[in-house]
Amino acid sequence: MAEGDTLVSVDYEIFGKVQGVFFRKYTQAEGKKLGLVGWVQNTNRGTVQGQLQGPISKVRFMKEWLETRGSPKSHIDRANFNNEKVISNLDYSDFQIIK
Repeated sequence: MAEGDTLVSVDYEIFGKVQGVFFRKYTQAEGKKLGLVGWVQNTNRGTVQGQLQGPISKVRFMKEWLETRGSPKSHIDRANFNNEKVISNLDYSDFQIIK
């Protein structure tokens, strides 16, 4: 398997103006467009958190998107990524918004 095809999983939490600006909807759409699986949800701390899984090259692109783009009306202060690890199988079949 080529390095770009290695499957990885990473948890994320995005800080800033990320609730009430369709951040979850745009995150889900971008993840699906890239062929990633995982989930996204609002937290009671005013952040958005979730997990991404897929080929490392696509996950890297999505991490940059989460850190710098987000939804059109969002304002991202910072993005935390942790628990990044190589996985052998995907834990999810699609990209879900958790209410």
